[in-house]
Amino acid sequence: MKELGAQLKRLIDAAAPYWAGEAEVFRTYWSWERRSRDSDRCWLALQCSKEIWGSGLAPLDKGIFLGPAEELVAAFPRIDIELDRHAVLDIAEGLRAEFAHYCAFADAHDALALPGEPRLNPHAVKTAWKEDLELSALRFAHKKENAKLGDRATRFTEGGYCTLFAEGMKLRERTQGPHGRGAGPHARADALIAAACASVYEDEFGHMLKGIVGLESEGLAAADWSTLQRMALEQLRARIHMRNAQFGLPLAGAALERALAGRCDPVVFDYGKARLAA
Repeated sequence: MKELGAQLKRLIDAAAPYWAGEAEVFRTYWSWERRSRDSDRCWLALQCSKEIWGSGLAPLDKGIFLGPAEELVAAFPRIDIELDRHAVLDIAEGLRAEFAHYCAFADAHDALALPGEPRLNPHAVKTAWKEDLELSALRFAHKKENAKLGDRATRFTEGGYCTLFAEGMKLRERTQGPHGRGAGPHARADALIAAACASVYEDEFGHMLKGIVGLESEGLAAADWSTLQRMALEQLRARIHMRNAQFGLPLAGAALERALAGRCDPVVFDYGKARLAA
């Protein structure tokens, strides 16, 4: 199997403490005294917004559902004439995966509704929150500065090393109390969130690895790697603000400062999976 290069490893090492900072937001929220059914439904709705409309990943008026859907329609008459069938399959599979992720979190949100509360729909979650819009603006600014490196930084940082899904999956460990009954005040929500996160984790991890490992085929110069790292760390810090706001600001004070400064114990990167994706 192919070994990852030194430049990519340096980028991963620089990012790992910020991925850990994002994970700290979720771990803090799960046991936060201000967590409630309403706060769970709020962050789930905001996650659905990201799954449909993205954060600097696609034009704001099309998002990551309508854009690929239109791309597929336009591609049909060109399949195996101008476009390889597998390239079109990649678009279709990406569209299916992203919409499945929206469904997973929307289902969890709706399952926590009280009688009479409305179900989610993509149009109801179109408006992002301030910190998510700031992340989008930063990503678009990086693409304007350098189209290739800005796009690569966005792909590298997308998903935050899947920390939401990894930490959400761990909630299933808290859902079994004595006699097989749910434990704790949020047992039902924990079970729903764990199931949603588990259903999307492998998809997201695979997409994330492709975005990371694919960097090695770009033939970047040393100066490019330096620019890419600067862009990536700026985006990862913006991601921590975005996630913290999404979850109601559970991380504050010294804990937040530590996360933003990249002083959390770094996430352990799975180089075994990365080599398989190379």
